[in-house]
Amino acid sequence: MSGGPAGVLLLTDRWQARRPLAEVVAGAVAGGVRWVVLRETDLPRAERAALAVDLRAILAEAGGTLIVAGPDPLGGDAVHLPSAGPYPPPRLGLVGRSCHDRAELARLTTEDYATLSPVYPTSTKPGYGPPLRPDGLGALIAVSPVPVLALGGVQSPDQVAACVEAGAVGVAVLGAVMRADDPETAAATLTAATTAQARPKLAYATTEEER
Repeated sequence: MSGGPAGVLLLTDRWQARRPLAEVVAGAVAGGVRWVVLRETDLPRAERAALAVDLRAILAEAGGTLIVAGPDPLGGDAVHLPSAGPYPPPRLGLVGRSCHDRAELARLTTEDYATLSPVYPTSTKPGYGPPLRPDGLGALIAVSPVPVLALGGVQSPDQVAACVEAGAVGVAVLGAVMRADDPETAAATLTAATTAQARPKLAYATTEEER
């Protein structure tokens, strides 16, 4: 598996979704999302594995990737691990890790990417201290050994732009899409914001290389 998540990474939560989870994911994919983290860790393994099969099929049609939260890839080759472990990470095609501070970033070894949270106030994952805000996010990205996606309270295009400007390769979102009346439009709006913010940087890089 080449590369890692960029743009918009969608985290699932069927309890917050306003439609069946597969329908929400399909709408997000139609809106440009190509990376989805399957959470739903309260489900029995058999049910969660069956859900993974359904979501992989939706993503496969668009060339996307399903990442499974936890060390068990449920028949796939991509996982997203919590900051608590396991360490060292399993050897799979793609491994991500949730991080919240400099110490947790320093523990990264063979992970391919990390999420940093919370960037903005959020009720989904309380208990990790005050929000980093873009300045704090940028300071941690500067010392991260892997690409970082901004997570926590990202709801608007302006917030997406601020995260990308701080150095994030994208944003990880949950409520902004799960709770949306129209997941496709919500995903498309956020995806467009990551693309618009990245374009000037790519153009500058090209110019520098040509000099």
